[in-house]
Amino acid sequence: MNTPIPYLQRLNNGRTVWLDGEIVNDLVNHKAFKGTVQTIQHLLNLQTVEPTKSILTYETEKGANAHLSFLVPTSINDLKRKSLAYKCWVDETFGVMSRLSEYSRSQLVGWYASRQQLDVLSPGIATKLEKLYEAARDLDLLSTVAAHDPQRNRSKSAEEIEHGKLRVVTKNEEGIFVSGAKTIATAAPYVDELLITSYHKRGLDEAAMANIFYVPISAQGLHMVCRESFASTDTSNHPLSSRFDEMDAVLIFDNVLIPWERVLVAEDPELAWKLRIETASSLLSQHQTVVRLISKLESVVAIGNELAETAGATEFLHVKEKLSELIIQLETIKGLLNAAEYEAIEHNGIYLPKQRFLTTARNLGTRYYPRALEILQQIGASGLLQVPSTIQEIDGPIGDKLQAYYGGTHTGAFARTKFIKLAWDLIGSQLGARHELYERFYSGDPVRTFAAQYQNYSEKDRLLKLVEEFN
Repeated sequence: MNTPIPYLQRLNNGRTVWLDGEIVNDLVNHKAFKGTVQTIQHLLNLQTVEPTKSILTYETEKGANAHLSFLVPTSINDLKRKSLAYKCWVDETFGVMSRLSEYSRSQLVGWYASRQQLDVLSPGIATKLEKLYEAARDLDLLSTVAAHDPQRNRSKSAEEIEHGKLRVVTKNEEGIFVSGAKTIATAAPYVDELLITSYHKRGLDEAAMANIFYVPISAQGLHMVCRESFASTDTSNHPLSSRFDEMDAVLIFDNVLIPWERVLVAEDPELAWKLRIETASSLLSQHQTVVRLISKLESVVAIGNELAETAGATEFLHVKEKLSELIIQLETIKGLLNAAEYEAIEHNGIYLPKQRFLTTARNLGTRYYPRALEILQQIGASGLLQVPSTIQEIDGPIGDKLQAYYGGTHTGAFARTKFIKLAWDLIGSQLGARHELYERFYSGDPVRTFAAQYQNYSEKDRLLKLVEEFN
């Protein structure tokens, strides 16, 4: 049986991570990554101790424990168990770590569960999927996905700006060699392997770009170019930024060899698209995103209520209305998740959450979260800025004066300042701004996703018939 290598040992394995123009040689101890590394290590540790071990893991056919993200759901109860596992991890991060591997793992699980059907389309792919799945599960590998081409001159068509897109440049008996770039790889510096795919369908003239493969994070010629770090080393004044900066990176491939056993699709636009929209893979990964959204909205509701409480504003009607709006957001998404699981469909022997409800939840989330932050700003108002620069000042030279002026309705100056620091980290910090952007666009262009929901809505004909029959 394969034995997982401890996570911290895996991190400094030769991966090429660029930050501020330099290669990060020690990810474990670098100030920009250390806090998040420690968070991920904590999450992995939860798989080994009760009571969280029972929530997060299941026993495989080999007798070992694996994270429930790898479970192929064969019942509604299995889907609910997976939900609880996702929720357990994301709750530990206040809802602000979005790519804790369950999303990309779920894509792999979906393909693995459908491997026999996919093998009809591409003989041999079932064997590849079995090996990739078992290795990821048994070694507890962390992963993320990158599917988009670099954003460049959007006034031109895709065909006019092919340079820079990831493509096959040559191939031999070992595998394919690829060069170009993919974005945005959230959490890339922290994972073990990357799933590379294409978000959009490729034409025949783009066959060289129509590829799906897994690549080890330390592959020779693979560069991860990180955005500016939003991490802080000060946990007391930046409680979220200091622990939960996932990091986003552009992946640059410089003639990287992808062995054939890791290549699911090579230069085949039709097959690449069929895997991209494969039912099980799509729905299982979307399932995780809705659970994650619930945790995030719970954090928002908690902060909104405390902002109102500490300011003594809970009895104002307009504040109650805003707090109620946050609750409605949360309960709507929770209801949609429950409906998706309760009305799960059986598909090739596995149970999948109902797509209609997942799509609705994901589309609502793109509008809910920005609105939720706006509400927090309105409730907190200038109080979000009326705190000393550091919590430590409460015990400083003029601490007695700060104690008198910085307290809240039911809290002292220290507790209120600590809370406002948390609220600001979610609402107004660099990390907070990044999360608003993420929630707007992580599932794609909202205009397109809303239009697609209308286009694919299966109840349209039935509803139109109601009008026809009435007339």
